[in-house]
This record gives sequence, C-alpha cells and structure tokens, in this order.
Amino acid sequence: MHMESQYIFSDFGEKLAGKSGILQLMDDLGRPLPAGVTPYRLGGGNPARVPETEALYRREMERIMADGDLFEQLISQYDAPQGRIQFIEAVAEFLSRTYGWNVRPENIAVTNGSQSAFFYLFNLFSGTFSSGGKICRKKILLPLVPEYIGYADQGLEPDIFAAIPARCDFFEDHTFKYHIDFERLESYLAAHTDTGALCVSRPTNPSGNVLTDAEIKRLAGLAAQYNIPLFVDNAYGLPFPDIVFIDDAAPYWDDHVVLSMSLSKIGLPSLRTGIIIADPQIVKALSNLNAVVALASGSLGQAIAERCILSGEIVKTAREYVRPFYQQRSVRAQAWIHEFFHGSEYAVHRSEGAIFLWLMLKDCAIPSRELYRLLKDRGVVTVPGEQFFFGVENPARECAGHFDKCLRLNYSGDPEEVRRGLQIISEVYKENRL
Repeated sequence: MHMESQYIFSDFGEKLAGKSGILQLMDDLGRPLPAGVTPYRLGGGNPARVPETEALYRREMERIMADGDLFEQLISQYDAPQGRIQFIEAVAEFLSRTYGWNVRPENIAVTNGSQSAFFYLFNLFSGTFSSGGKICRKKILLPLVPEYIGYADQGLEPDIFAAIPARCDFFEDHTFKYHIDFERLESYLAAHTDTGALCVSRPTNPSGNVLTDAEIKRLAGLAAQYNIPLFVDNAYGLPFPDIVFIDDAAPYWDDHVVLSMSLSKIGLPSLRTGIIIADPQIVKALSNLNAVVALASGSLGQAIAERCILSGEIVKTAREYVRPFYQQRSVRAQAWIHEFFHGSEYAVHRSEGAIFLWLMLKDCAIPSRELYRLLKDRGVVTVPGEQFFFGVENPARECAGHFDKCLRLNYSGDPEEVRRGLQIISEVYKENRL
C-alpha cells in the first residue's frame, strides 16, 4: 500500500511552494473545468494571437532554419548569464538610437521572463541587510495599489512590501481612475528609512491605469532623492508591445530607474524573455543570480526578436497592429459591460492600457473572492480583487470599496467568449446585490 510522503519543507519551501495568488491564476489558466461546463476564460494573462506578429516570428524562424547550422548552434550551447550578446547589443543600439538614452550592453540583462527578473530584484533590495556593521530590514514600496498579483509572494523573507492606496476619481459615465497619492507617498518616504526600492507597473496590472510622464518623472526624482531604485514594469508598455491607449506615456529611463521589458505580450509568452535596463552594478548582480539559479536564459526568444528589434520592425508591428487590435477589443468589451450592467451600481476603470478591465461592483452583497467561486461554477474564470492589495496594513479599511468589490477581467480573448462571460458575470452579480 502506497503511503503519502510527509516531508517537512524549509521556511523558504513553505513560503514559495505554498498557496499564492499567482499560483491560483496560472492554475486557472491551464486546468480544465469540470466536464460539461463551458469555459469563459477572462482570468489569466495570456496575450491574444495577433496574426501580424505571428507572421513576423515565423519569418524569423524560417530564416534561422535556412541559415546553415545557425539553428543547431542556437540550441546546442548556453548563452552568457547576462544574455545572448548579439541580442543585448541590438537592444542597446535600438534604445540609444530611438530615445537618446546612454544605454550600453553593460546596462542590459536578459532573464527567463520578467517574472524571474522581479524575483531577483525584490530580493536584492528587500529583506535583511547586514552591511556596514548594522543589521536592518528593508521593504519594497508600491506607490499605487492595486498592483500586480505576481509580485505578492516573491519575497524570500516575509512582509517585504509596503504600499500606498491609490487616490480615485469617479466619473458620471460609470468609469473611474486611480492616481498616485504623492502627498502620502512623500510623507511615507520621509518617515521610513527602511525603503529599499520603489516599484510600479506601467500600464498597471490589474487596472489598466497608465502613469503619466509627469508621474513617472516625479517618482524617478524621489528615487534619486532617497538614493533607491525605481522599478518600472513595462511589460505592456512602449516601445513594445505598445498596449497603451493614451499619448502621455513615453518610455523613461535614467540612472535610478530599472526598466523591465518583455517579449511575452508582443506574442512570445512561452519563450520567457525578460529584458532589464539598469545601472551596470544591478545588471552584474542579475547576471550572477541568473548563473546560480538558471545558468543562463533561454536563447530562442532572443534570436527570433533580435533583428526585429534592431530594425525597428517589432515596434512598427506593435504600433500598427498590436495596439489597434487590443484597443478595439477593449472598447468592445467596455460596451458590453455598459450594456449588461445597465441600471446597477457598477464602474469600470478607464482602459488606458494593458489587457485587463478592472470592474467594480459597488453594491455586491458578497466579497469578490466569493463571487469568483460562484462565477467559476458557471465556467467564468476571473481574478478576485483581494489579490491585488498586498502591502497595505488593513486593505479592507484603507481600500474600502475597492479591496473586495472588484474583479480583474482579461478582455483580449475570443470576442464571443468574452461577451458571454461578461453577461454571466452580470447575471450572477445581479443575483447577489445588496
């Protein structure tokens, strides 16, 4: 008779191998629903398939396959822990030429997706510090929550995040928008010497909010003032994949900014290619960590995208095809929300970028976690809002009306699936109103 093992894991194992919001999200993305239940997958972060980007990558793959033994070289040897040298040089040249940034190869590291990069970065700049004969603990400060679910459980030590709840403006058209509460943020920084770094996503996952150029420069100024880095997660931003629907969102980088980019949302999510632009000291640290954890990053995504980035073709494709594709789907999904939820107390965050809509159900009688479970019984997979408020000491009080009243919805899938999923959400919500 087989006996189930009863292994005891370390504190590290208990923390990172236990339950987490990102585990639930990815499990929902890949696990089939019970037999007979039609799936409406509005939960995960899978990008849509855009034909023009797929054609671009197919062309590059065919070029690689036809070029002597280039394919065999590509799959038969490791790249450097920093990344594929040709790819790094292409990214550095493109960014310097396009934006006038002083970016050299030593400013760029490649990781197995930006999720891995943030694991490295968070643990480089938070937790226990023992230098200079003193021991202290530092935290990552999130200037605006709700913030990306995938950050929440990445700390090797517990409680590595602090967060500032967003200010919120409501509008008469059943929309709202978050803003950074700079007064509260600046007061926090002045009172807390234990801040190791600032971190924002731009566009913001989950809300689709986009920090303006003025906001991002003001954050960079605070980072310089306190001599800490500002992490900017640009997975949905410019120059690619350019899932940004407002004009006031130019890319920004300086000596105190760690800019994270990715090939995932421009159509290569399975090839796990994250790009970090940072101070050479941080790049060296990331490279060393990559050597220990992974030896090197995967080569295929870098090889496929290299010439597309250097030529600017990937940016042209993002601007002409990817952005309009998602913007059209966002506008259509919002129209369905306004149709299905008409007459109820709802609001949707203004869709300024990313592939999600952030839906607030003001008079829902049950928390969004419970609503999520009821929806899943009907085949509709969403992400409950409670997952996005980590770092706030008492989110139920400090973020009341948002913390347990919101759902994150991926609008980018098959239009009919999205339409029917939104319709079911409205039906279940109306059955559970105050």
